[in-house]
Amino acid sequence: MVRLVLLAAGATACALAQIVPHNSSGVSMGHIHIVTPQPELQKKIWVDVLGGKLVKRGPLEYAMFPGVFVGFRKGESSGGTEGSVIDHLGFGVQDLAATKAKLTAAGVRIQREMPATKQLFAMFPDDVKVEFSELPGIAQPVVHHHVHFASHQVKEMRQWYADTFGAVPGTRGKFQTADLPGVNLSWNPAERPALPSKGRAVDHIGFETGDIRAFCKKLEAAGMKLDMQPTRREDLGLTIAFVTDPWGTRIELTQGLASH
Repeated sequence: MVRLVLLAAGATACALAQIVPHNSSGVSMGHIHIVTPQPELQKKIWVDVLGGKLVKRGPLEYAMFPGVFVGFRKGESSGGTEGSVIDHLGFGVQDLAATKAKLTAAGVRIQREMPATKQLFAMFPDDVKVEFSELPGIAQPVVHHHVHFASHQVKEMRQWYADTFGAVPGTRGKFQTADLPGVNLSWNPAERPALPSKGRAVDHIGFETGDIRAFCKKLEAAGMKLDMQPTRREDLGLTIAFVTDPWGTRIELTQGLASH
């Protein structure tokens, strides 16, 4: 629980900036992107229920929380988070009972509760699984906390994030983890390879970079193939690129998100 509070404190300290300053590798948590046939239904939960601030960037809409933007894109997905390499998303809240009551009133199914640790899992529309942990010391009602992967190669995957993005390996309870500014990356061991995230309800996660072109050159020099070269999107006010990790996690790299 101490680790949860420390990570959340880092996010709330940068609440006005929203995105936490990057690490020595030039990387911090940026966004999560949900593909949904009913964006209004997702927005109802993330904005009306959880209190995210709705922001529009060109054709896209996001719910803004301390430490992360949650984006919505209209489309059909091939399935929810369970079974995907991105197993679930994690957020910290000041009052878990109040959060549960709001979610239930909005028709969100509570999948599992852990009263001893003041945590619960909720199943959002499109089968997006979200974990909530009570963190009474945080300054904001809801803050981003973690992304939880499922992998049959936990050690190798964690090391890849350490080598590629400068994530700091550690543990959180029984879980192997790696910390980036604004997010704790956590791993569940799986018996077999999980399905790639592309096309799932949580299609990709996004990392903000200080210098996206230099960072992408570093990735290519290390032998990685980019799915999309750095591209300026004036309609979004961003420069973006895409890469996929060896286990199928789609990752968008951005530059410019931190300025909004």
